[in-house]
Amino acid sequence: MQITSRFTIAVHIITALDYFKDRDRVNSDFLAGSVGVNPVIVRTVIGKLREAGLVHTLKGSSGAELARPLNEITFYDIYKAVDSVNEDEGLFHFHEQPNTECPVGRNIHKAMDGRLSAVQNAMEEEMKRITLADVVEDTRAAILEEE
Repeated sequence: MQITSRFTIAVHIITALDYFKDRDRVNSDFLAGSVGVNPVIVRTVIGKLREAGLVHTLKGSSGAELARPLNEITFYDIYKAVDSVNEDEGLFHFHEQPNTECPVGRNIHKAMDGRLSAVQNAMEEEMKRITLADVVEDTRAAILEEE
């Protein structure tokens, strides 16, 4: 579950879907222009968001819309949708083969595994508290300040 740029791209996409929903046709090309990435990346992320039930894609109009209210979509939902590759791997990827002939190499997992798990759990709990409504509200406030 290592966090990639897909997470922030997904948050950007959802925020743009909400902001532009009544103004423009919000398709992958439009979103790619906003995010600053190739439309293929946007389509890939939208596909993951759709599979997670966070967005609906619209046939015919080549667009997307939110499937749930913003206050019901959390950072954790997005994280699980776009960055969850292997549930067992976790956020931290531990080096593969510590030297078992070395006393540190033999024991480093014992010393770190519980701590890394605690860090991941704390991060996930915080992500469950942050909703996209929070991000959209802050984004709209920043846009108003610019005007």
